[in-house]
Amino acid sequence: MQPLMMDQRPPARRDWRVFWRLTRPHTLTAAFVPVCVGTVLALGHTSVDWLLFAAMLLASLLIQAATNMFNEYYDYKRGLDSPESVGIGGAIVRDGLKPKTVLALAFGCLGVAMLIGVYICMESSWWLAAVGTICMAAGYFYTGGPFPIAYTPFGELAAGFFMGCLIILISYFIQTGAIHADVVYVSIPVAIFVGAILLANNIRDLEGDREKGRKTLAILVGRVWAVRLLALMFVAAFLWTVGLVIIGTVPPWALLALVSVRKAVAATRGFIGKVKPLEMMPAMKATAETNTQFGFLLAIGLLISHWL
Repeated sequence: MQPLMMDQRPPARRDWRVFWRLTRPHTLTAAFVPVCVGTVLALGHTSVDWLLFAAMLLASLLIQAATNMFNEYYDYKRGLDSPESVGIGGAIVRDGLKPKTVLALAFGCLGVAMLIGVYICMESSWWLAAVGTICMAAGYFYTGGPFPIAYTPFGELAAGFFMGCLIILISYFIQTGAIHADVVYVSIPVAIFVGAILLANNIRDLEGDREKGRKTLAILVGRVWAVRLLALMFVAAFLWTVGLVIIGTVPPWALLALVSVRKAVAATRGFIGKVKPLEMMPAMKATAETNTQFGFLLAIGLLISHWL
């Protein structure tokens, strides 16, 4: 399917909700949950600089929003999106925004994130400039460039590493000036949940992605095994958390995060037996909510332990 011609797109709408949907807000949990977890972990070693926390949070949200806008732009340019597509922002194919406007907004978000990054580097370390540049490049090349990461079986791994592990480590480092192995261990279940959001998205879009030539992990293993893999990712993340408590890496209060098990079960069950993208939207939403619940409950558990 070729992209819609300019005169085939609907009249442009400038309602603020159009731009809000363009950010794909349900995915933004993948940005703010790791920042919160990394900052709370730092509380055990230092007092938190809340201005730095706010800067890191805003920069992460902007990079995630920019990544989503690049996704919107390049999926449109490659003919993947249509007005009937499920789960997209739809700013171009449904709301009539010009593709170049979406692209400009994406680069604008990255530009603001870079300016915030300068402040973060001034208050911590200039080595983070290189790390931040790599993160922004990963956001662009996730769907941009000649070999988009999202079109390969490595999308979940890349998202989990950059949006899970790396954001937690940076959030911790800017507060403490160091990195400890325990922080790496705690970042792993969060990274798994971030990867799960991408896997859920690819399960929902499996048939359409296959028709358009994508080779995602869900396509590689098939729908049935992709759902099983999603369930295994949930199980691995929860068991890893229990293991961290057993070996004393995190306090027992961290087990509050296990309350999100119920949402993970709902997400998995929501995919079983479903083949239509619209039918799988509740499961997709439940997967994102599992990440949110797990991350916030883990942070709350760590906070309670710190206060006690």
